Amino acid sequence: MNKKWLSGPYLFWAVSFIIIPLLMIVYYGFTNKSGNVTFENIMEITTATNMKALFLALLLSIVSTILCLILAYPLAMILNRMDVNQNSFVVLIFILPMWMNFLLRTLAWQTLLEKTGVINSILTFLHLPALNIINTPYAIVLGMVYNFLPFMVLPIYNILLKIDPNVINAAKDLGANSFQTFYKVILPLSWPGVISGITMVFVPSLTTFVISDLLGGSKILLIGNVIEQKFTQANNWHAGSGLSLVLMVFILASMAILSKYDKDGEGII
Repeated sequence: MNKKWLSGPYLFWAVSFIIIPLLMIVYYGFTNKSGNVTFENIMEITTATNMKALFLALLLSIVSTILCLILAYPLAMILNRMDVNQNSFVVLIFILPMWMNFLLRTLAWQTLLEKTGVINSILTFLHLPALNIINTPYAIVLGMVYNFLPFMVLPIYNILLKIDPNVINAAKDLGANSFQTFYKVILPLSWPGVISGITMVFVPSLTTFVISDLLGGSKILLIGNVIEQKFTQANNWHAGSGLSLVLMVFILASMAILSKYDKDGEGII
C-alpha cells in the first residue's frame, strides 16, 4: 500500500474545511450580490465606524499581547528552573483551562466582574469600593489575557527547555552576570518561542468578538464584532468577507514574521 494514501483523510479535511471556505471568502469578498467583481467590500474598512473598530481591536490586541508576554516569560522561566517535564502536573495546570469551552471561560469572568457579581459581592462584604470594569476595554483586555495566556507560556517554555544548560554555564564562567546571561544568551535563544507566542496571542485577540460581546456588553465594537454582525445580522456575506480579507492581511503578516524568526518551528507547541 502506498504510504501517500495515508494523507488522504488529512487532505480531505484541509480541502473541505480550510481551502473551500477560504475560496468562498475570497469570492464573496471581491463580488457584489449580482456576481460582478468589485472592491467596494474591501473599501468598507475605510468607513469611520469600521476604522475605529479596527484601530481599537489593534490597540487592545497589542496591549493584551504585551501583558501576556510580561506575565508569561517569567512564568516560563520559573517552570523551566523547576526542572519539570511537559507531562508534569504543574504544566498541566496551565494547559487545563484550554480544555474548557472558550465561551464558558468567558462567561465565568462575566459572572465574576458584573456589578452584582462574585468579586463585587466580596468587596461589598469587606466594605471596600466596588470594581466597575465590566463593559469597559479593561474587562476585554482581562478576558483576552486570561484566555490566551497559555498560548504565550507554552511556546516560551518549550523553547527554554531546548536551551543547553552548558551554554548558560559557559556564559557565567566567562564572567557574565545574571542580567548579561539573560540578555545576551537566554533571550536571543528563546526568541523563536517569543515570536511564536506573540503570534498565537495577537491573531486571536485581533479577530475575537465573543470576549468583547460578553465582557464589553456589546457596547465596545471591535472589528471582529463588525464582521460577525455583517454575517449574522445584516446577512451581508460580501461585506463581511471583504472585511475578513482585510484582517487576513494582518494574519499573513504575523505568519511571515513567525516564519522568519522561527524557521525550524522550534517555538511551536
